Amino acid sequence: MNSTFGWLDWFVFFSYFGILAISSYLFSQIKIKNARDYFVASNSMPLLGVAISIVATSQSAATFLGAPEFAYAHDFSFIGFYLSALLAVFFIAKFLIPKFYAIRAVTVYELLEKRYGERAKKQAGIMFLLGRILASGARLYIGALAISMILFLDIGFWHMFISILLLVGGALLYAYFGGIKSIIYSDIIQAVTYVGAGILVAWYLYASLGDLNIIETLHEHNKLVFFDTSLDGKFSIPALLGGWLLLNIAAFGLDQDMAQRVLSCKNKEDATKSLILSIIITIPIVLLFLTIGALLFLHYQNSNLTQNFAGESITIFMYYILNEMPQGLRGLVTVGAIAAALSSTNSVLGAMASVAVEDIYKPWKLKQAPNTNEAHFLSVSRRAVLLFAFILTLMAVVSYFWQRSSELSLIGFALGVMSFAYAGLLGVYFAAIFTNKGSAKTVLAALLGGFFTVLALQPYIFGIHIGFAWQLVIGTMVSFFIMML
Repeated sequence: MNSTFGWLDWFVFFSYFGILAISSYLFSQIKIKNARDYFVASNSMPLLGVAISIVATSQSAATFLGAPEFAYAHDFSFIGFYLSALLAVFFIAKFLIPKFYAIRAVTVYELLEKRYGERAKKQAGIMFLLGRILASGARLYIGALAISMILFLDIGFWHMFISILLLVGGALLYAYFGGIKSIIYSDIIQAVTYVGAGILVAWYLYASLGDLNIIETLHEHNKLVFFDTSLDGKFSIPALLGGWLLLNIAAFGLDQDMAQRVLSCKNKEDATKSLILSIIITIPIVLLFLTIGALLFLHYQNSNLTQNFAGESITIFMYYILNEMPQGLRGLVTVGAIAAALSSTNSVLGAMASVAVEDIYKPWKLKQAPNTNEAHFLSVSRRAVLLFAFILTLMAVVSYFWQRSSELSLIGFALGVMSFAYAGLLGVYFAAIFTNKGSAKTVLAALLGGFFTVLALQPYIFGIHIGFAWQLVIGTMVSFFIMML
């Protein structure tokens, strides 16, 4: 294994954080007048900036390392997930965005208030917050795991804790002062950073393979498959048009983490264009990281590897970073991983604060004190960002010990929790949009029914083995049926 960072790596590392510090100071000068300005920029954001921000938010450190792993172990069929996402955003543009803009929504759960009353909005908001605390806390832990391995060459508690604080501190630099405007502008920096790192790694790997006929060799090993035409593959066409389509509708349209950006556009037309453009930009980026995985397959095809580090199973890209990445490029890939993790962390702080303040605290406060001014809600919004930064840090630390004390994949559970919650949200929103059925009482039952159906279908509960795409289809159907009652 290589020694830790060289001087060139540290130069790249500190240059990146210098850019973060300067840009966060500049973005902190943005004038924020009220909570609406803080959470959706009073509908003033340019569509291209919003599109790039959605790209950055959807590409976490798990994608940065996970897409190469998929191509290394399988092929390019993972790209089908994003083709499914393209169909999903057309659905969202047709059925959800016009409704959000008609009520000038700050959060997506306000639509349920119009349909079923304030209690339904609050219930959906609470489910979002609980799911996001678990899922984003575990995701923060995974991002910190990668950074600790690269920076410190170990995953001891204190080095992990420093890595967690590095990510949370970087996210707070943007989320606390400038709100969604600052987050969106910072996401552009993060997207350029990790895509730039990916391009340089792909070029370096390509050059290192010399005279090897890359296309022919990949074809011989069935690595150039882009569409899974089987009936039961993870990214088969039926799965892409079923559960993965539902997952993408929920992730881009019903999860405030992603939808908050869409709600900051000037109008519904810009919102629609930004969402569609974000997927069009994402597809070549994902292809880039899948290509890295395919090139790593060629690089290691005659090697006997053990993808393990200090007891942790690691991806092939991480193995390459730790063992073979040259000086300078290693520093760049480190900041690329940080950028991918930062863009998903700062966004979730803003999203969780918006739901907590707009959907839960503000209605309660206005009942107690109807004359409460906007300055109070802006102050509370910033304090909510700090509170959720602390809670996510705590969840990431819990994940560190959780992972080590159980044989079950509890981190897998935590990461999946938000996806479990999607089943209930999908059933409720489909009922709200396409039927006149349901009430405030059935909303809570449907949210919980969808969640527990998907949870019950996990192999570690009752030993049922069914692909996640189909778990989500079944969970959504159960939730929708409860709404019909």
